[in-house]
Amino acid sequence: MSGRPAHRLPGALLAAFALAALVELVSVAVDARTGQLLAKPLLMPLLAAYVAARGGPRLLVAALLLGWGGDVFLLSSADGAFLAGMGCFAAGHLCYLVLFGRRRTRAGLALGYGLALVVALALLWSGLPAELRAPVAVYSLLLAAMACRASALGPLAGAGGALFLLSDTLIATGVAHRPQPPAADLWIMLMYIAAQALLTAGILRSRPRTHD
Repeated sequence: MSGRPAHRLPGALLAAFALAALVELVSVAVDARTGQLLAKPLLMPLLAAYVAARGGPRLLVAALLLGWGGDVFLLSSADGAFLAGMGCFAAGHLCYLVLFGRRRTRAGLALGYGLALVVALALLWSGLPAELRAPVAVYSLLLAAMACRASALGPLAGAGGALFLLSDTLIATGVAHRPQPPAADLWIMLMYIAAQALLTAGILRSRPRTHD
């Protein structure tokens, strides 16, 4: 009997993450700023707590908490908040890359990601503020590497990496004042939440109950 609450904890945390995600997406869809301020900072801590409750890798917990840092910074319009947020996400991508280890990635897939990176930077470059060009280029290289390497863990993590890349590319189009699809903010958040959830599921599936 005493072990049942602990056994139920991961499921409760996952349900709380799903609820926070729903509130966040609805708030973005209806442009409810208060809902976004309440829900967005809860997303990654809840997912990180779920990983910890599952006995997942500590580096995965770190990656998700760094994503939380990025989320919080990007809620702010203060000077330097965008760069600070990008730095948090970059550190999270490094955590993911370490977690992926030396598993092999298909050469064709790596070439595809490389071409996508070059094309995206070429299209966005002139529209980016001068002070952001170098940081965005470095971040984009790290993000593309993470997205590509994620596929080595299987389809779940691979899809998560691809969605992360798409979400951040859509953010960059806004920063560079390039055309965006309707409801771009909703698509960004939907892909980002799905990306982190799929990366988490893929890593937990490939390395159940391990500690780094």
